[in-house]
Amino acid sequence: MEAALGLMRRMPPKRMETALSALLSLLPDHSSDLLSQVDQPLQVMVDMETGKEFILCEYNRDADSYRSPLSNTYHPPLEDGAYPSAELRKLEIEANEVFAVYRDQYYEGGISSVYMWEDEHEGFIACFLIKKDGSKSGHGRRGYLQEGAWDAIHVIQVGPEEEGTAHYCLTSTVMLSLTTNNESSGTFNLTGSIRRQMNMQFPLSEGHLCNMGRMIEEMEGKLRNSLDQVYFGKTKEMVCILRPPSELVQMKLPSS
Repeated sequence: MEAALGLMRRMPPKRMETALSALLSLLPDHSSDLLSQVDQPLQVMVDMETGKEFILCEYNRDADSYRSPLSNTYHPPLEDGAYPSAELRKLEIEANEVFAVYRDQYYEGGISSVYMWEDEHEGFIACFLIKKDGSKSGHGRRGYLQEGAWDAIHVIQVGPEEEGTAHYCLTSTVMLSLTTNNESSGTFNLTGSIRRQMNMQFPLSEGHLCNMGRMIEEMEGKLRNSLDQVYFGKTKEMVCILRPPSELVQMKLPSS
């Protein structure tokens, strides 16, 4: 199981679905652990009641159906599906509205969904999802990418209230893939994923939603910086070594 998880952490996002399917066939006894611990590229479905898209993941799946945060119904319909309590559903609706504003401000479009459910320790768990298709035919507004996807998964475990405060454990995963194909740069493909965790204790004076939003905003800033340094920085370094700019080559040529 440990080797399987290590393999999935190193797998490009585009191949994760195929690799996970192969592991599930090899390790059927660990299928529940694999599905719960391995983050896959996010998929999208249309809510038939509202006509709007919502994001699919393991956190809103029950059997072969997925619960929409828009209408609180399962697609396809499911008679005995799990639902959040009335109080938590109210917070879920508010979180979806606020997170949609956050998505438009930071991502300039895309799709977002928020799901919440009770846990076994008198607290609750919230899952914040963002999917951005940055390709020319998708949500990309600048038209630089032939293909491009950004999938962000933020899962926050909220502990029970203790003396006016609550403990928050945030686990965030970002999966990035992009492909360019034009005359100036040629064909270039870059894929990768990164996962980080953060623990905080906040007073409840401003409410759970404000506390969780603050953590997600800080974490996404750290993840973007890490991706910029690890993937783009190292890629640029290798390209410059293998194909140095013409100005640098001319400087190194001996003068006649």
